[in-house]
Amino acid sequence: MQKRVHSLSTSPPASAKKSRTTGSSSTFKPNKIATQEAAAAVDANPPFPVLLKAVKDGLKDPVKGKSVVYWMRMGDLRKCTKVYANMEYEVDEMRRDVKVCSLAKQEGINATFVHDKCIVDPGAIVSAENKPYVVYSAYQRRWLVNLNDNLPYYLEDCAPPKPNSDSIQSSRYSNLFDSSIPTSVEGFELDDPIKEKMAFIWPAGEEKALSMLDRFLKTKTRSSQMGSTDPLASGEEESKPSSRIVKYDTRRDAADSDTTSRLSPYLSAGVISARTCVRATMELLGVNKVDGGKTTGIGRWVQELAWRDFYINLVVAFPRVSMGRPWLEKYAAVVWEAHQSSGKGERSKDSDSELLQAWKNGMTGYPIVDAAMRCIQEMGWLHNRLRMITAMFLTKNLMFDWRVGERYFMENLIDGDLASNNGGWQWCASTGVDPCPYFRIFNPYNQSVKADPKGDFIRQFVPELASIKTSEIHNPSAKTARALGYPLPIVDYKETRQRALRRFKTPGEM
Repeated sequence: MQKRVHSLSTSPPASAKKSRTTGSSSTFKPNKIATQEAAAAVDANPPFPVLLKAVKDGLKDPVKGKSVVYWMRMGDLRKCTKVYANMEYEVDEMRRDVKVCSLAKQEGINATFVHDKCIVDPGAIVSAENKPYVVYSAYQRRWLVNLNDNLPYYLEDCAPPKPNSDSIQSSRYSNLFDSSIPTSVEGFELDDPIKEKMAFIWPAGEEKALSMLDRFLKTKTRSSQMGSTDPLASGEEESKPSSRIVKYDTRRDAADSDTTSRLSPYLSAGVISARTCVRATMELLGVNKVDGGKTTGIGRWVQELAWRDFYINLVVAFPRVSMGRPWLEKYAAVVWEAHQSSGKGERSKDSDSELLQAWKNGMTGYPIVDAAMRCIQEMGWLHNRLRMITAMFLTKNLMFDWRVGERYFMENLIDGDLASNNGGWQWCASTGVDPCPYFRIFNPYNQSVKADPKGDFIRQFVPELASIKTSEIHNPSAKTARALGYPLPIVDYKETRQRALRRFKTPGEM
């Protein structure tokens, strides 16, 4: 086991993601949906064990490709003998790294890929039948036992690396110190005003992330911190007994204040590690055991970190979920009002329909949905409960293919992570592992009252409704909506609910 060092990244999470509302001519290509047969073949022969073997032994015949050319240049220009990288678990990324390992061996380069993203390594937790868990609760119980039984293995930290001596500048590796880290990915650059806003909302670097974590652990929730605010703004009130994490078990679904850690962009970008977060909870409690139970705020938050591991574990065990396939293949036949492109050039005539644009722009006539979608455009981020509400509205009430929403979130959220994003969308669409049952369809009005009781979040992001001071803000009358210039509901909740129940009950029928 190699000990982990702290993240040294100083790039802001926003530099890795770009809102599509900025008008950039991105080269991002439509994602392809594999056939059921192709997906089944990959599931039967997943690339993960192949990569593990390649890391250990190398392969004799690498397939020529861009990654091969890249590593040849590394060997030629840098004269490197060792290369280290963290594993990426999506199917194409693992196939790429298998090629890298084989070419590296041919060039005399020792390529080492290590587990870093997860707390518990993928594949480490299996059932008594030696199969991957497909129910989160069962996985999480074993995850917690495994973690607490092997704390040094999973959580032991190591000292920060010592700085190089000045003599390194005159060595054959001197060119490395002349290289700069790009501030953005080509095609995903931010316009200056948006760049400034993102830097304000998401301050860059590990030190800032650690400060945000510390505040989550030790300070109270503030309604003033809702929306596009500096997460480290002054005015915090320290109170360990009433801190945000302590209250997380009862307040985690509330969107009307800073009830969550807001660390997801930093976790996704690798600015802070999930292991650091778990260690911090142990230090807060002053114990040598991880709390992952349902009855405490700390335990509930640790369970959210376990969800990350769970979804990554599924991507490794069932590669087809990163190939555009539903995990529950029986729902591949569900009739959607709009379908994601299969990558063969066809495009549904409804894929950019007025209904979809209304959802994207926060103009559906359902206040909590509209506030949430406008929050995405404003912050590049969204509270998890609101992600569930908007995703279920798209897939069950608008009956749009879940892959349309999955893609939109990946393009517009700065914490985009394939495993978690895919898992969340398939949960809401009832097509994934351990999903929400298809007959459980969120009522957006009821969900609005639960997530935003006083309507403060709605007023923040839907200014047309800011003058409504009563509970009507959750479901304005037609008269009120017209007077305030707010759209009427684009679909009828009860009718669309029945449509969804009918189509999921008998996939393939209208």
